[in-house]
Amino acid sequence: MISQSITDHLPAGEPLPIPAGFRAAGVRAGIKESGAPDLAVLVADGDCAAAGVFTTNRIAAAPVQWDRALLPSTKARAVVVNSGNANAATGAQGLADARRTATRAAEVIGCEPGQVLVASTGVIGHQLPMEKVEAGLARALDAAAAGEGAFRAAAGAILTTDTHPKLVARSVEVAGAAVNLLGMAKGAAMIGPNMATMLGFLLTDARVGPADLQAILRDAVDDSFNCISVEGHMSTNDTVLLLASGGVDRPALNGKDLDVFKHLVRDCCADLARMIPEDGEGATHLITIEVEGCADVAEARAIARAVADSPLVKTAIHGADPNWGRIVSAAGYAGVPFEESELSLWLDGVPLYRGGVPLPFDDAAVSGRLRSERDVQIRLALGRGPAKARFWTCDLTAEYVRLNADYTT
Repeated sequence: MISQSITDHLPAGEPLPIPAGFRAAGVRAGIKESGAPDLAVLVADGDCAAAGVFTTNRIAAAPVQWDRALLPSTKARAVVVNSGNANAATGAQGLADARRTATRAAEVIGCEPGQVLVASTGVIGHQLPMEKVEAGLARALDAAAAGEGAFRAAAGAILTTDTHPKLVARSVEVAGAAVNLLGMAKGAAMIGPNMATMLGFLLTDARVGPADLQAILRDAVDDSFNCISVEGHMSTNDTVLLLASGGVDRPALNGKDLDVFKHLVRDCCADLARMIPEDGEGATHLITIEVEGCADVAEARAIARAVADSPLVKTAIHGADPNWGRIVSAAGYAGVPFEESELSLWLDGVPLYRGGVPLPFDDAAVSGRLRSERDVQIRLALGRGPAKARFWTCDLTAEYVRLNADYTT
């Protein structure tokens, strides 16, 4: 098996393996006042199997409503993404604009509007500037290409407050042939399960049926994008889409080959998910929370999320303060019925609390590591069973407050 992962904010290694049958583009449509790229297209040369997972927020953006009604599908042909405007809480006009965007793209591509998926991200409660969207869409579709630069441009055009694009490319050998998977995502704040203010798009040249594709994506999202948090605020626009072109003369994956593909999707989603809190607004630390020894995964995730969403834990990490009492306190209110004597805690590998009893440790050494290292590891263990979970979050900083206080002004 050959596997590689490449991200835009790291030095480029091997050329990006682009899945066969796809083209992309990213352009400046003028949606953002900054003039930054703000419209991307992902176009398939033929009908694709497609699956999607979306926010569970009762206030669901118009693009979410449009896509949910279409997926899973056997005939997807394109995804149109705009940034700078969420097209959320926009009523009937917002849904009409989502439909209009799909219709305009379909006219150029030569397909039906229901074969075009749409996604938006940005400020909530503003109607889309459709003249700008349509003009930008025409340019993007005309520019769509299969080269690496085109996909990097698309990954850049979907960003809002992100500091860099989030792009992953992997290739595995299945049944003697290479299967490519490319994923891109955006997200830096309003991040809280289920999913976050995030968009994720995965493209593959594997041949997988829509039912299998939907199940694989759902499982991958549960273990990745549903296990990240910046401040615990669930968005209106969360969308993850997976399109499979099938390549040329590829057999449908099944059995062990389908399992290989399932792990490929899971790994890609995990890489993209981790990049989001790593790029959290104002963040100076990426925090990985491992919880083990629970009766089931739901228990482990509940504890991990309680710790991840605690402002007191997050500010302590930012201040390089090994105030472990905040961590065990958060675990205690997660709703899991454990006894205090069951709980143990490690911070960056240092045992601080075992079986409900505090342990002596070198405060200065632990604090020094928190201050000098960006990655922080929190491990919590119980004795209730074999289940475990992993969560990613980031610290909470004054810069986060400033960015969100000034976001629409």
